[in-house]
Formats: sequence, C-alpha cells, structure tokens
Amino acid sequence: MTQPRSAKPPKVRVDQLLVDRGLAESRSRAQALVLAGLVFSGETKLAKPGHTLPADAPLEVRGRDHPWVSRGGIKLAHAIEHFGLDPAGVTAMDIGSSTGGFTDVLLQKGAEHVFAVDSGTNQLAWKLRQDPRVTVLEQTSARILTPAEIDRPCNWVVCDASFIALSKVLEVPLKLAAPECQLIALIKPQFEVGRGEVGKGGVVRDPELHARVCNEVRDWIEGLGWLVQGIVESPITGPEGNVEFLIAARRADQG
Repeated sequence: MTQPRSAKPPKVRVDQLLVDRGLAESRSRAQALVLAGLVFSGETKLAKPGHTLPADAPLEVRGRDHPWVSRGGIKLAHAIEHFGLDPAGVTAMDIGSSTGGFTDVLLQKGAEHVFAVDSGTNQLAWKLRQDPRVTVLEQTSARILTPAEIDRPCNWVVCDASFIALSKVLEVPLKLAAPECQLIALIKPQFEVGRGEVGKGGVVRDPELHARVCNEVRDWIEGLGWLVQGIVESPITGPEGNVEFLIAARRADQG
C-alpha cells in the first residue's frame, strides 16, 4: 500500500520568519537585516525581505547589523526599499549628515554626488570625507544654504536632523531642490511637539502625538507643492528609545 505523501511545509516571507524565530524584534527590523546582507539560509545570502522560504528552512543572522558608517544608515536603507526608490546616478543633499550614515547609503547605492551638510564639525566619517563624490559642508546651517554652496541641481534631499523641526531645517534646502526632486526625511516627534508634551527622559511615547506630528509634517510638505508618497516607522528607534518615522515625497511643482 502506497504511503501518503507528507504535506510540504507552508512558505513564509523571510522577514516574517525572522520575527517568528526571534531573530528580529519586528518585521521592519528584519527587513533592515536582510537589506544589510546579514541573513542566510544555509550558505545562501537572502537579498529580499519578501522572498519566501519553507517554514522549516534554516535561517540565521551573521555579522554586523549594518554595513554603513553609522546605524542611521539602517533608516534610510529601509525607506529606499519600502518606497521602491533608487538613488543610482542622483545628486543629493544630506541635511544633518553627522557621521554620514545617510550619505554612505546613497553612495553605496550608486549616487553620483552628495552634499553633506551639518552645523557641527569633524563628525563625517573619514572614508566619506576623502571620497571625491562628497562635498563636505560642515559648520554650515541648512537654514542659510545658498546656490553658491549647492552648485549643481540636486534631485534627492535626505534629512536626519536633531534639535530642530523639519519645517525649519528643510525650508531652504527644499527651495534649492530640482524639479521632481525626491525627499526622504526622518520625522522625530521629540523635536516637533511642544516642550510640555515631551515625556521623561526626552521621550515621546503617546501614539496620538506620533500621529499628530506625522500629519502636521505631511500637511506642511504638501503645502510646499510636494506629493507625499507615504510615511513609515523607522526600523530602529532614536536616542532613549524615541519612535521615529520616515516620510517620502516628490516635488510636484516646477520650482
């Protein structure tokens, strides 16, 4: 008598499988690990979070949790994947460049040139400082940028700024942006709400405040003539555990 074939195990998305097995705390974090090239099934590196595997397939995370000069790169890499964007060949402004996590992501994904703008000094990673594709604009306030400093059209603007609202730090850079420019900016509720709304330790925990801030930023960007493509939660938290969000938008006017 022929034995019945055992049913094949169902297939599951890699990002969900990572969460199910406790290898990542959330799907967004799992996606970041896959995009960083750290997730393997046997000796096969898994390149796409949406790839499906049998539920009983071998799965592991290897090495560093990111390939960028700072963990900030995880945030931008996640937004690029989530919104289906491609910075290959673009010229970009990185507002609040700091160590250069966002700049590093852009260059590794094929950006032609990046203007790294930061009001601080001596923060940008040495490998980026020496890269001919990077114009270092440290000790430079984004609020008073001029075409003399941004001397070529920028078709991408990315932003990870602290201690200032996006409407203040991005007002001038967005005016300098080329028509149909792509924007990805990190929304940090702790710097958008009133002082009395920030909780103990500088953390904003109220989901209603998160939603209000995201809506306010969306309304502001749309009011400038940009088309908002969406808002997604960052795969990692900010300092002290603050939940942050990434907004993507494209310039819809003609400058």
